[in-house]
Parts: sequence; C-alpha cells; structure tokens
Amino acid sequence: MDKPAALDELIQALRCLPGVGPKSAQRMAYHLLQRDTRGAERLAGALGQALGKIRHCARCNTFTETETCSLCASPRRDASLLCVVESPGDLLMMEQSQSYSGLYFVLMGRLSPLDGIGPHEIHLDRLVRRATDGTVVEVILATNFTVEGEATAHYISELLGGKGLKVTRIARGLPVGGELEHVDSGTLAQAVLERRPA
Repeated sequence: MDKPAALDELIQALRCLPGVGPKSAQRMAYHLLQRDTRGAERLAGALGQALGKIRHCARCNTFTETETCSLCASPRRDASLLCVVESPGDLLMMEQSQSYSGLYFVLMGRLSPLDGIGPHEIHLDRLVRRATDGTVVEVILATNFTVEGEATAHYISELLGGKGLKVTRIARGLPVGGELEHVDSGTLAQAVLERRPA
C-alpha cells in the first residue's frame, strides 16, 4: 500500500532536520498525525511565524525580529570587543558563561570547501567591515575546535591580522571539574601547551 502523498511529503520534510533519518522522520510524522494533532498545528504555526518574522541582525548577523538585536542595541556592551562565533547557539553558550561583555559576529557556518562553503557563504566580507569600523580593538575568535573551525579561525586571523586589530583565540583545555584520567589525550596535550602562570 502506498502512503498518501501528503504523508510522504511530511516525512520527507522532517528529514531536513539534523540527525533525522527516514525511520525517525516516519515515527515523528505518525506521532504528530495520530497522537498530537494540536502539537502538529502548533509546530506548523510556529514554523510559519518564525519564517515570517525572523531575520538577521544588521550588525552581528544573529537571528532577531528587529533590525538590530538586543545585544547590539545594548549600551552596556563593550563595543571595542568583537567575538566571532559560528552559530547563534554558540553565541547563547558564550552569554550563559557570563564571562564576556563585548559584542558578537555570527558567521552562520564555518569554512568547509568540500561542502562548498567558502568565505562568501559565511559573510566574511561583512565581518571585515564590522571589525574595521573604527570601534573594534580586539577580535576574539571563538569558532569550534574542529578541523573546519580551526581553518576558519586561521583564515580570519590572517584576514584581520594586517588591519591593526588585536586578534585572539579562545583557549582550550580541561573542563572545570574534569579529572585527568577521564580526559582525552588531545585535550590534555592542548592544556599543557596553553598553560599559564599559577
């Protein structure tokens, strides 16, 4: 028996989510249609509303409903510091740490030539304009410690290094509360290399 076309379309649409394969998408679709039609309606409405209202902040490129996000509009932020992150989720993690009071630029990705993601796709032209606006003194690179994240940080460092800006990279090492015997050797080696005076 063939599935109804609308059901098949729903299953295929759910597969666009990260980590959702054909079986998971099918389970989700059946759950929404069989057991949670209210949830399905809410999901459809919220998705439509988000697509209609959410845009990129004109200054930092994160998601917002206004021209400029609340962080960029805040007079309490230190405009001389600009932290570069890969995603809005990374920005939220930085904010939750309560250790940074500057402004941000969200790349919305990272360099990945194999996936067709180059400097233009992650808005490096906008980053350069933002970083060289005369207010920014230091650019803090907070991309992830993946091969692509490291390549992105290196590229940005080279790009901004000759423009009179201080370019720094967040440190990596042992997690707070972590025990040496449970840490992978790469993290431990990096912690030793990036040690500081006690």
